Amino acid sequence: MRIISWNTNGLRATIKQGNFDPLFNKYKPDIVCLQETKAEKEQLPNEVQNYFGYNSYFSHSKTRKGYSGVAIYTRVLPDKVEEGMGVPELDQEGRLLVLYFEKGFTGLKNKVILINGYYPNGGSGPDRLEYKLKFYDAFLKFINKKRKLGYEIIFTGDVNTAHTAIDLARPKANEENTGFLPIERAWIDRVIADDYIDTF
Repeated sequence: MRIISWNTNGLRATIKQGNFDPLFNKYKPDIVCLQETKAEKEQLPNEVQNYFGYNSYFSHSKTRKGYSGVAIYTRVLPDKVEEGMGVPELDQEGRLLVLYFEKGFTGLKNKVILINGYYPNGGSGPDRLEYKLKFYDAFLKFINKKRKLGYEIIFTGDVNTAHTAIDLARPKANEENTGFLPIERAWIDRVIADDYIDTF
């Protein structure tokens, strides 16, 4: 099972630059998770909306056009697809797609939930940092609740936080910047402490 996760920083720009097809043709992925798509499904060419050989799912921001957004392309047909985590105030920006595979898939015998997330950036002020941390907390509760129901959890995406000093170019210079604040990094520590594996 080959899963690719990629922050496109705008899917329409990625397509225009000729970088969309090569991702599929070169790597032959089973599942592709894209973040920061910045587009609604209807704004994309038909061949991208319905990429040959894949089932495709999209979530876009309900509050701002051309902002955030995630997409999943999968060869394995999910049993159920959901947007968000059931928290209305955190589910309006098109940040999560949740796919349920009740019979699992290659390499995993148990039922599986695959989540693609574009997690909030806390950089535009205290309110957004608070929103980001609230999103983080709600997400961890969400996946832990699903795991207790017997699901294997795979979550991909851009968490908008560098976990350790090796994860960014100038750690010392960024110690007081959002994306590398101790409180943000501590959330990733909590995720790992809950027995999730960071494959990065």
